[in-house]
Amino acid sequence: MRTVPRTGLPDPLRRLREDLEVVADRDPAVRSRAEALLAPFLPALWLHRPASRLHARGHRVAARVLSLAGRFLSGGVDIHPGARVGRRLFIDHAAAVVIGEDAVIGDDVTLYHQVTIGAVGWWRDRRRLPGERRHPTLGDRVVVGAGASVLGPVSVGDDSLVGAHALVTTDVPAGSRVGAPRSEIHPKGRPALARAGGTEAKRKRSGL
Repeated sequence: MRTVPRTGLPDPLRRLREDLEVVADRDPAVRSRAEALLAPFLPALWLHRPASRLHARGHRVAARVLSLAGRFLSGGVDIHPGARVGRRLFIDHAAAVVIGEDAVIGDDVTLYHQVTIGAVGWWRDRRRLPGERRHPTLGDRVVVGAGASVLGPVSVGDDSLVGAHALVTTDVPAGSRVGAPRSEIHPKGRPALARAGGTEAKRKRSGL
């Protein structure tokens, strides 16, 4: 993925530009930055940022209102305002994706539809000590395939791939493949973006 060049823009605007670059880079159906604006997960991501700040300051109700608005506008991406989300998150199709309260999402993570980054269940979480973690931590450049669930206070290491419909309830070392063929990953661990037409051809068409 291309690195967004440093500009004189304030950080919030730089991050918005970065988000559009990510959509244009990872979604083969998108041909331009203007079309990238229509990526359905963006409202949930963009509203999560102020919701997260409100949640950190103790304004939990206001934070949840913003979170629910993001869920409605995105058509089903539910990011709890307590979750920590890194840079350049990409959620493909943005349908029925859940990210729990104390989940931590690293940079350059890709989630597909119907992914749950959640807890194992209230019947177990009620027995946890106050402040004990309930949700997963995903490292940088992790890819989670469609319908997969990562549950509980587990860690998924950098450059790991969780295959479609996999269930992860234990720690995953960096560079691991969980229920996914190795052919889907480049040697350096980055998700394979090339397909018919390829990312490079798409960039030429879009003028990026």
